Amino acid sequence: MQNRMTLLFVIFCTILASCDSKRIFDEYQSVPDQWHKDSIISFNISPPDATSKHNLFVNLRNNNDYKFSNLFLIVEMNFPNGRVLKDTLEYQMAKLTGEFLGEGFSSIKENKLWYKEGVVFSESGDYIVNLQHAMRVNGEVKGVETLEGITDIGFRIEKTTDN
Repeated sequence: MQNRMTLLFVIFCTILASCDSKRIFDEYQSVPDQWHKDSIISFNISPPDATSKHNLFVNLRNNNDYKFSNLFLIVEMNFPNGRVLKDTLEYQMAKLTGEFLGEGFSSIKENKLWYKEGVVFSESGDYIVNLQHAMRVNGEVKGVETLEGITDIGFRIEKTTDN
């Protein structure tokens, strides 16, 4: 009976993993109780196919402790040749009613946020993606020191359908 249950679990996991055929890279890092503004989340990426286009996403999990309806992130991509591409991005995190966007049945919501579309990793070597929050309270000059309610940060690379 134990072997049969183990076999069913392995088959289930294999089927579940194979359903995500677009995934090239998908990794998460947990955030402590609070995400400090100087804390940088880094992902080291070995480039996928150097001739195909890829879509890039920031994945984020938040809970009900998140106090904002939006999120500002600084996303920095370091290329193997030393070039750095840095973007400040804003994402909507909640509806006007205050209900969080994202998927999930519990208090944890998972968001798949667009970063870049149609990217070709043409340089050989490792790429590094750094993520940092850049939140501010309206009317205040000083940024939010520690951000509550973000539980995990991820980065995802997918194959495009027009390769």
